[in-house]
Formats: sequence, C-alpha cells, structure tokens
Amino acid sequence: MKITIISPQFPFSGRVPLVPPILEYLAALTLRADPGIEVELIDANQTPVEAASLNTGLVAISAMTATAPWTYRFADECRSLGLPVVLGGIHPTALPDEAARHADAVVAGEAESVWGEVLADAGTRSLRKLYQGERLTLDGLPMPVDGKLQGNYRFRAFFTMRGCPYRCTFCSVRRFFGDTIRYRPVAEVAAEIEAGAGKVWFNGDDNIWGGDAKRSIALFEALAGGSKKHWYGFGDLQAAQGREGERMLSAARKSGLFSVWVGWESGSTDTLHSFKAAGKQGADRIGAIKRMQDAGIDVVLFVVLGGRQDSIDSFKRTLELADSLNVGIHPVLLTPLPGTELFEEYREHLIPGLGWEYFTGVRSVFTHPDPEMTARRREEEYHKLARELFRFERIFKRISKIPMSGFPSTHFLSLMKQLPMKRALRKAYEEWLAEE
Repeated sequence: MKITIISPQFPFSGRVPLVPPILEYLAALTLRADPGIEVELIDANQTPVEAASLNTGLVAISAMTATAPWTYRFADECRSLGLPVVLGGIHPTALPDEAARHADAVVAGEAESVWGEVLADAGTRSLRKLYQGERLTLDGLPMPVDGKLQGNYRFRAFFTMRGCPYRCTFCSVRRFFGDTIRYRPVAEVAAEIEAGAGKVWFNGDDNIWGGDAKRSIALFEALAGGSKKHWYGFGDLQAAQGREGERMLSAARKSGLFSVWVGWESGSTDTLHSFKAAGKQGADRIGAIKRMQDAGIDVVLFVVLGGRQDSIDSFKRTLELADSLNVGIHPVLLTPLPGTELFEEYREHLIPGLGWEYFTGVRSVFTHPDPEMTARRREEEYHKLARELFRFERIFKRISKIPMSGFPSTHFLSLMKQLPMKRALRKAYEEWLAEE
C-alpha cells in the first residue's frame, strides 16, 4: 500500500522556512507500523498538488484551524475520485463531527496509539469513522525520517515534551496534549537532534523550560555535548525567575539557544487574569526578560491584542513596550480557536459568515463592545503596529543592543529569523489591502 501524507496550504504565504514536522514524524510512525508501506510526503505550501495527480491508497492530512478550509476542499476532491482520506490534528480533534463530513476516518488526539490500526484498516478497506488516540508515555518514539522534501527549507523542528499545566483560555495545547507534562528521555532527544537537526533547529515544545528546571538543565547539557548547533523555541517567563533560573539559562545558551519567544500576552493585569494567563508570568517578568538577555538570548514577546476588553491604546502601548525593553514582539489579534475555553466564551460574539481561514491571528473574527474598535479598525491597527515593529531600523536597533555574550550567533541568527517574519506579515498585509 502507498500512503500520501500532506501538509495543507496556509491562507497566506511567507512562512518561516521550516520543514513541516508532521510529515517526517508521521512517516516514521507509518514505517514503524508497516515497513512495507510506500510513503509520499507533500508540503502544499511548497509543491502544487492536485487530487487527480495522486496515485495512492490513502491520503492523510493534519489540519490546524486556519488550514481546515483548504483541507476540506482537497479531501472532498480526493474522495470524489475514490481516494480514501484520513484527517487528524488539532482542528479535527476539536471538531471531529465537522471533519468527519470530509473524511473516511478522523484521528482525534495523539496518533501514536492508533496509527497502526488506521493503516491496517485502510489496507482492508474497513476504516472506521473515528479513532480516538490516547496520551501515552513518550519513550521509544521513532526518529523522524528525512523526507528529502524539495523547497525553501532552512531547518527542522523537534519536540522534547508534551502537555501544559497552565490554563490559558485562548490556548488549545492543554486540551489537546493534557495538563500533565510528559517528557521524552533526554538521551533519545539528544540523539535525534544530533542525527537530524542540521546547524539550526526549532524546538516545537509549547514551553522549552517545561515544568522541571533540573530536567531542562540535563537536556541542555546533553545537547551541548553534541556537535555545535543553534536553536530557538517557545518558553514562559516564570522558569527564569526560579532558584535554578540563571543556571538553566546558562545551560540553554551553551546548548545553542539563541532566541526564545515568550507569552507576555498583555500589559494589563486584569486581562492576564481574565485569560487565566497570569500563572506563567511569575512575579517579575521584566526581570526575567533581563536575565534572558544577559545570558545572550534574544527575547521575542507574544502579545495578544484586540480582545473585547482592549482599547485602541493597547496597540500603541505594545510598540512602546518593544522599544522600552529592547525586545522583538510578535503581535497576534486575539483568536478564539475551537477547542478552547475562549471559543465558548466568545461564541456568541463571533462575526457570522467568516470561514476558518480567517482564524489566523491577523484577522478580527468577533465583535467588540467599543464602537471605535470595529473589526476593520482592529485589523488596521494590527498591520500598522506590525509594520512599525518590523521596520529595518527597529530590527537592527534591537539586534545592536543584544549583549556581547550572545555575539555573533545570536545577533546573526536573530536577524535571519526576523526577515521571514517580516515577509510573512507583509504578505498578510498585502492580502488584507487587496480585500478593500
């Protein structure tokens, strides 16, 4: 049997040049279950794909909310040609009944516990409508295959843990992966990254520090013992404030960490509490940022804007925050994603008629009680802020203030990381203007 695994097309291009990790990891799960299966990998963002051109026994697509419309259209085309389709990922897990209307089978949750069964059933043409994945321990996972994908790729992504104890209402990680952190064995992670990461890699964990500073230190020390590599990922602000904070940051820097993206979320204490996001901030988040910067690590903040409690001034304050702390900021318009508590809270305020392709973090998808904060005005202020944040003079000014403890790798790689972001946001802005 042959299986074609597809990474779906995003609503706008200009993404970071990262190999879609689901392709190479799901290929590894497939070959572990049945080494005789022929695996084809396609990234629809890099390679045009048509259903009629596929010669395969099964089409597998992992969808996020923003990619669901493309996924559904393509899946419908495949099924009209007699090609069976299995859908999985965060969006089908949140809305399995919706996904089932476009698929022969839906995998809800994590795939490891059920993927072998899916493949066996596909081979006998007896796919069930729903396979419910269980949360297993993360020992002995297969190493991602090198899919030899053609395209504008610079690095790969790897993960070292799953789960999140924080309860942020806008985030789907806890509901998808659970509120208990499950760790992969340090030795297995280090071996996988040594074998396949290349010179620069991305840590796909929700929080690179996890909930255990000593385990993080052990991982970073193991990574530092391999060949020289550079990496970046997402983290919280609380871990750096702990007793092991400085030691952990030092170990992370020695392992090649050059940049961390952390959730600042909002400058308003009331907003943080309304999102249940205060727990991961710690008592001194500005001090935490300074610690990271002093260790030679570039800091980028995620800031959520445009919520029903926000005002126009929040966009201006975000720019001031970037300048005062000398940090990069990745602004995101608040987006209530299916499967989150925020989605249920905002359901009655969602703007009718908007498809899931609007749920990208750069569009307004709900109404606001302030007449001044129309959907269009929030999007206008968002793009204005993004253009200011990513002006070349601001980028170079931020990089010039990174401590010499990070020179030269942090300075150069931070620049290389921001340029694709600048292009992606520019592309989103151009598409937004074209809709006027």
